[in-house]
Amino acid sequence: MSKVPSVNYPQVINALHRNGWIIVRQKGSHIRLQKRLPNETLKIIIPAHRPIKRSTLSHILKQAHLSVKEFIELL
Repeated sequence: MSKVPSVNYPQVINALHRNGWIIVRQKGSHIRLQKRLPNETLKIIIPAHRPIKRSTLSHILKQAHLSVKEFIELL
């Protein structure tokens, strides 16, 4: 299993954007993204932190249905 990288929030947003996620809104230091699938709409919140904690990023990737390997390829 790959280790979750330590990255800043713009890199995370850009990688997720390449995976089909769009920014819906931003409130304070939290940015909400969503991705429409045929049968559901996924929603995640990215904290505007530099860097995003590895544990937080791990939860974000689980919610985005991405493996660490897939995420690293999107970076």
